[in-house]
Amino acid sequence: MNTNSRVLIVEDELKIATLLVEYFQAAGFDCVHLDRGDVVMTVFGEQEFDLVLLDLMLPGIDGLEICRRIRAVSMVPIMMLSARTDEVDRLLGLELQADDYICKPFSPREVVARARGLLRRTQSQWHSDKVVLDNHAYQVRHGASTIDLTKVEFELLKILYQQPGRIYSRAQLMNAMYRDYRVVAERTVDSHVKKLRKKLKDLTPEHELIQSVYGLGYKYEQCR
Repeated sequence: MNTNSRVLIVEDELKIATLLVEYFQAAGFDCVHLDRGDVVMTVFGEQEFDLVLLDLMLPGIDGLEICRRIRAVSMVPIMMLSARTDEVDRLLGLELQADDYICKPFSPREVVARARGLLRRTQSQWHSDKVVLDNHAYQVRHGASTIDLTKVEFELLKILYQQPGRIYSRAQLMNAMYRDYRVVAERTVDSHVKKLRKKLKDLTPEHELIQSVYGLGYKYEQCR
């Protein structure tokens, strides 16, 4: 696991947040802390994160709704924190595709350890694909070959790549590429897909990475 992984910590209790930031930083993580739910998507759209630590009860917008909104545009690992331990809340959090659920009170060492384990699992899943994405250089590698992508092309590929086989509608892909929620025509997505496919064809000439699903949208098929 990259020791410079970036974690977004969304927690309104200052003592808990401070403790989490201290332990994550000591473990080599870069941290961003927010104490309100209604600013999360703005920050999430402006910065790249490897992990989101998300409290359930937040001012502005609650953690379950934030989880739902993040999942509409990204498969970034999400760990939910809550003092509410009843099974309904826990199942609902997992149904929204949160990756882990930790009940308060908790040991910050355990949270960091579980975060590391979660990142190892998710990164190993992505890298089982022979195609590897470089988040910092906006590059895609396959064997000895590397291609450069624009930021929009990279975001488009990334959202598909993170969950192989899942079909994404054009609207979902637009939200992923344009997180400022600007109005963009659906044909713009098709145009970006066309350009991206042309570049990827040079990388994997015998395998179509991005596939069209008639009437529904697009999906990513792993290259093994």
